[in-house]
Amino acid sequence: MYRSLSILFLSLICFCTYAQTDTVQQKVAMTENSGSVKTEERQVIKGTADELLNKAAVLYSQSRFKDAAKIYEQVLSEFGTSDKLYYNLGNAYYKSKELAPAILNYERALKFNPGDRDARFNLEMCRARITDKIDPIGMFLISRWYKSIGNSFDSNVWAGFSIFFFLLFIACLFAYFFTSVSWLKKSGFFVGILSFCLSVFSLVYSGEQHHRIVDPETAILFTPTVTVKSSPDKSGTDLFILHEGCKVTILSVLGAWSEIELEDGNIGWLESKDLQII
Repeated sequence: MYRSLSILFLSLICFCTYAQTDTVQQKVAMTENSGSVKTEERQVIKGTADELLNKAAVLYSQSRFKDAAKIYEQVLSEFGTSDKLYYNLGNAYYKSKELAPAILNYERALKFNPGDRDARFNLEMCRARITDKIDPIGMFLISRWYKSIGNSFDSNVWAGFSIFFFLLFIACLFAYFFTSVSWLKKSGFFVGILSFCLSVFSLVYSGEQHHRIVDPETAILFTPTVTVKSSPDKSGTDLFILHEGCKVTILSVLGAWSEIELEDGNIGWLESKDLQII
């Protein structure tokens, strides 16, 4: 039994180490298309990351929001990503009245830091101003509660929780098997079961948050108006119309077309070039 517990513990540590390493690699990889909307128009300014961020902050304070956004885009391209950088870029686009890029970058900020209340609040403000008001399919109270807890922390934090609760579970096992004190054995038994369950739940949450970064399935529409088709072809039947800033889930990709699903359950096809992956 102890050999099995050791193998399980080593597996947890390996998974968490892999999740953290892969997350960093994904952040570097996403630098290539880190929310840039008009990259070709960006004026390259030389300097360190701190110098560029300070320059962007000065431009933002001067209400030169588009210029600030260009510098934030440059920092993302040259120095990598972070939730705060995406958040600041979202603010610059929001102030420039460019809702689709603002929504995209707020969503990306929340991918790396799901508990960022400011980014979530600003995202809801942007959504209230776009044309499409899509009511999501109703969720059970337990499902909303489960999702809300999962969005409280990122993958690395949940992985840390999982390791902590598993170590607590091991300590409770020792207390149960190797102590002669009655109350300590009972406490070790019940606390051990609770710790093991919390460790498993934390591991599941960590995997889900990690999957959101490594294998993104959602995108933001960047074309002012798009007619969604019944098939991946321009001759397909017109189903419904979507507008810039709408969030969709990508179900599949076929050539230059993507099959998308809305939060209300409607499904259709549109050209992939109209979308920006979150």
